[in-house]
Amino acid sequence: MSDTESETATSSVSWPLLNPEPMDPQLTTIQPGGGVVIKLEMLWGKFRRTWLKIFRKGYVRRMQELRKGSVNPCPHDVLDPRDLKFYQNQEGYYWEKEDDPFTGRDRIPFARVGLAELLVFSLMFFLPPLILIPILIGKALSFWVIFGWLVVVASLVKGGLIVWFFRDPERPVPTEPGLVVSPADGKLVLIEEIEHDEQIGGPAILFGIFLSIFNVHMNRSPIEARVIGLTYKPGKYLNALRPESAKENEQLAVKIQELSVPHRPMIVRQITGAIARRIVCWLKPGDLLNRGERFGMIKLGSRTELVLPREAGMEIVAQLGQNIKAGKSIMVRYKSEESAPGND
Repeated sequence: MSDTESETATSSVSWPLLNPEPMDPQLTTIQPGGGVVIKLEMLWGKFRRTWLKIFRKGYVRRMQELRKGSVNPCPHDVLDPRDLKFYQNQEGYYWEKEDDPFTGRDRIPFARVGLAELLVFSLMFFLPPLILIPILIGKALSFWVIFGWLVVVASLVKGGLIVWFFRDPERPVPTEPGLVVSPADGKLVLIEEIEHDEQIGGPAILFGIFLSIFNVHMNRSPIEARVIGLTYKPGKYLNALRPESAKENEQLAVKIQELSVPHRPMIVRQITGAIARRIVCWLKPGDLLNRGERFGMIKLGSRTELVLPREAGMEIVAQLGQNIKAGKSIMVRYKSEESAPGND
């Protein structure tokens, strides 16, 4: 940042603490855009609950005894934690971690909220080769045999890409004070100064990150923060590389506020793309986040934006065109609070 830019930036003073806003009424599930796979999961859940009620009555009784909360946030019975999967952003029933028999699924190296898609697409792309390869082996070359092998190769490549897409590796998160880490994997395609951002309440910096199908698509919190509010906006599915996609595409904005002084407000926007059409976010107003903590994902290619206050003395670490990683790559380093103006 140049000297001129620093002079126009805000000084590092404390922001007033914000109260959590009411939940956006459009966000009735963690995947507001719906989709075919979520409908299949809902159907499977209905079958599973019926089976449990008939054949696992003791299990159902034990889980109900361990269940906390007094309000059912779901449009169906809640027998165990799996029934809350799409309603984690709603106040109501919950289980303590030690009482949840399915927490092991969080430790697998794939996005838990994408396991159904991973299963469906894997069957779609890996099943044809399993059928075709035994048929094609030993056959004399002909147009149809060559075409069959092309189908096998194409299906295996697509299946491999799907598996690669839904991976969710662990990340070492920087712990130095004053750091803001990336909320997404991808290529940094935009760094823009904003004279006045209404939600930030002053000058701001906007970072735009493009996520291709080769990137990890899990979103992470850029700072240790409290969730202030969420705003969902239905929209188009333009290519996420196009600048207008940031305004016209379906998106979900998460407003957070830094837990420590100076309590900076920030915005993380999840924006769909031409291929990715499913935003997932399991946050609700009032939730607390650690720096680098997972809070959602965008399925199959997209854009993520980060808006944060522009201050004198801040250092923009990330560079335009850089490939960055969520929870690991440093976007901005703010001046330490001990030396910040107004904090002597």
